[in-house]
Amino acid sequence: MRTILTSRVARSVLRPVADLIDQRIERRVRELDKLRNRQRPVELLFDGTGRGVSRLPAQVHLDRLVGELARISGDRAAAERNVAQSFRLLIAMEALGVGRIAGGTMNICGKLSAVPLLDPPNDEILEIGTLYGLFGAALIRMMERAGRDPHLTIVDPLAGLQLQPGTTEGADPTGTPVRGPAVRTNLALAGAAGTAARVQQGFSEDPEVRALVSDRSYGVIIVDGDHSAPGVAADLEWAEQIIAPGGIVVLDDFGHKKWPGIKEAFEKHMATDTRLRFLGQVANSGYLRAE
Repeated sequence: MRTILTSRVARSVLRPVADLIDQRIERRVRELDKLRNRQRPVELLFDGTGRGVSRLPAQVHLDRLVGELARISGDRAAAERNVAQSFRLLIAMEALGVGRIAGGTMNICGKLSAVPLLDPPNDEILEIGTLYGLFGAALIRMMERAGRDPHLTIVDPLAGLQLQPGTTEGADPTGTPVRGPAVRTNLALAGAAGTAARVQQGFSEDPEVRALVSDRSYGVIIVDGDHSAPGVAADLEWAEQIIAPGGIVVLDDFGHKKWPGIKEAFEKHMATDTRLRFLGQVANSGYLRAE
């Protein structure tokens, strides 16, 4: 059989068939190349180029996020709606804004979805640690979609780059310095409520900074500043003093392996005579409600 297939006659008979197969393979390769070229502009909306992380989650991650939100809010339909809206908003904000929103896609969408779902008692929001201000602008939008009238206060050192004790941060993947003008530009994307936001430059443990923004009770406090155990402990202690009854405290990067100090500080704080009650975890954020 091998002799027949390798004979001159067999080769001449089979050559047209082989040529046809080669032509079809080449055609398919060309079609795939065209498809890849067409897909690349779409991929640029979602991949990590210029922001460090991809914004294209798998369906299993979206389903898990909806389930976690439904458990802490009791409303699965609203959770599904908010996740879809927050994901579109995240892509739009990073496309239009300066810099990026810090964190993974599911954690960002989780925070944007959860805060309005948990129905805080008032619309005063304190964000401790903002990076470029894009998350604050997005949260204003999500609160407005829920019929709220958000008033945002931001505390951040705005030191040119993202600061964390014990780590050496290089230039941001966006290439944009972390500065006040960038934050203001991004807040303007949220319209009147964004331009009216208070931005206090400094560290949240600074008594002077605290005095300047402790002039009201907050319905929402986002703790996303110093991720060390002492830093989180100090922010939780402060939150106890200025959170309104029924208010929501969000601990960013809660349970994240890179930042064990967050959960350590949380556990120590919850062992005290606190008025904060743990609601649950969504993605990499913990949610507490004040009594």
